[in-house]
Parts: sequence; structure tokens; C-alpha cells
Amino acid sequence: MMFDPALFLAFIAAATILTITPGVDTAMVLRSAATEGPRSALFAGIGISIGCLIWAGAVSLGLGALLQASERAYTILKWAGAAYLVWLGLKMLIKPRTAWADQDTAVAKGFAAMRAGFFTNITNPKVGVFYVTFLPQFIPHGANVALYSFFLALVHIALSVVWFAALTAATVPLGRALRRPNVIRTLDRITGGLFIAFGLRLAASRA
Repeated sequence: MMFDPALFLAFIAAATILTITPGVDTAMVLRSAATEGPRSALFAGIGISIGCLIWAGAVSLGLGALLQASERAYTILKWAGAAYLVWLGLKMLIKPRTAWADQDTAVAKGFAAMRAGFFTNITNPKVGVFYVTFLPQFIPHGANVALYSFFLALVHIALSVVWFAALTAATVPLGRALRRPNVIRTLDRITGGLFIAFGLRLAASRA
């Protein structure tokens, strides 16, 4: 595999900026960490990472380019993702929680967070289009496009995992304050509003 250190460092810098830019993934992990604890945030991050990994594989196989070219496929997936985000947001707005999950339900809550993280990512066609349009700029001349694209996508996923871990760690010192019922209720409602906004923005987006 061809490798250009300068080009790779440029990718790291650009991908880092994009990773820490607030979005639905960051909102989901931060909300899980703040209202359900580190375990739930970890599961949410795993779900998001699995979604990114599937997108990375799809892009390396050419499915990302097909999605970009097919307006119908993009629209179907876009509306599915938007509907899912709005549904999650409405649930948080209408029925916000007032307490963290107890120890008996922590694992179940963790898997629920992983499932939510996965579906918000895998039903967002902009992830696939992002990989198709962004990664080629950092592929060295003469490199295998499919393999190097997948490699760069894996690097992006690794950066995301580090970012999710940092967000989770930042909430640990605030654990006692974040356990207050009114704080949990407020965070759920704020995140619900953000998810609805992200869903509407996704619905209005174009490939």
C-alpha cells in the first residue's frame, strides 16, 4: 500500500476537526454519558462505530458511490434516518427520565444505547456520501483506492472512539450533579430537541 506521511497527517488534522464538530453522534454519546453513565456511553459509541465500519466497507465496495449517484436510494435512506431521529427526539421530549438506570437494568440500557447509536449512524446516508467525497482527497497517487479508503475510514473511526472516550470521561466528575432528577429531565429534553433538529436537517439535505 502506498503511503504519504504528509498527506496522512493532513487527513488526521481534517478528520479530527470533523470528528469534534457537534453532531448527532456527539449528542448521543454525551447524553448517554450524562444521563445513563459511562457504560451506556460506551455502548452508544460501540454502536456508532459499528455503523461507521459498515459504511466504510460499503464505500470500499463501491456502494457509497452508488448511493451518491442514486437519488431514490439516497432519499429512501435519508427519510428513514430522519424519521428515526425525530422519533427518538419526541420520545425524550414527551417522556423524559428523572433517574439513571439502576444496576439491574444497566446492561439492558447499554444495549439499547448501542442499538440507538447504530441505527442513527447506519440510516444516515450522509455518512456514506461523506466517505465517498472526503476520503479520496487523501489517497496517495498509485494506492489501491478501495483498500486505502477503508484504511482511512478505520482511522476516522479510531479518532471518533477517542473523542467519545474524552466526552465520557468529562462527565465523570459531574456524576453526582447529573444524577439529579431535574437535570436528567432537562438533558433528555435538550437532547430530544437536538435530535429532532438533526432529523429535520437530514430530511432537508441533498446528496
